[in-house]
Amino acid sequence: MCAHIVRSYDAELSALDDLVAEMGGLAERLLSDAIEVLDRRDPRLATTAAASDSAIDVLERQIQERAITMIAKRQPMADDLRHIMTVLKIASDIERVGDLAKNIAKRAGAIAEESFPRTLMNGLRHMGQEALLQLKEVQDAFARRDVEAAMQVWRKDARLDELYNSVFRELLTYMMEDPRNISLCTHLLFAAKNIERIGDHATNIAENLHYLIRGVLPGPERPKSDDTSSILIGRPKTE
Repeated sequence: MCAHIVRSYDAELSALDDLVAEMGGLAERLLSDAIEVLDRRDPRLATTAAASDSAIDVLERQIQERAITMIAKRQPMADDLRHIMTVLKIASDIERVGDLAKNIAKRAGAIAEESFPRTLMNGLRHMGQEALLQLKEVQDAFARRDVEAAMQVWRKDARLDELYNSVFRELLTYMMEDPRNISLCTHLLFAAKNIERIGDHATNIAENLHYLIRGVLPGPERPKSDDTSSILIGRPKTE
């Protein structure tokens, strides 16, 4: 990154990064709260957690407005333009993380009256912790401009996919054992998919940081291990 003659230019770029960091902190907190709310199945806490997503949306709009103003006023080129465009993309990913976390929290209200074994939440809780760690690590990597740390998060996406596969199969089994569990497990499946998608957004941030620092996207194609789309329900195995 080149140094600027006008100090206020550097300050404006730094302010964009600060807003992204603030967004990321709110998204981390919302995801953590959402996992806890789903575990406790408290509809009142679910409403409170879901409402916090609006603060993330406000920050994204502020980033967009500042970026537009900077492009119009500074006419950035090369590294500076890439910096601004990367911040916009990362802010969009964080906003989606907030939406997904809010949806997870809302599931708690839908299953508040359902009874099910506590062990059924173990896989979801593990997924949530993994997604939360990835989100934190990739945001730390952005703050430090540490492309290697970002790529470690990028490679971890397959681990979260494998956890999702396991939860998916467990919930399918629970549904097939007793059709009365279908409604409950459907909500939990949606929650699990939302967590898996949060991991995808963390890897998007890692890819954009790689582009910001090195000017190219990482390759080869990101590792994926989600095989739930190929699972067939209720079909007998063929020899």
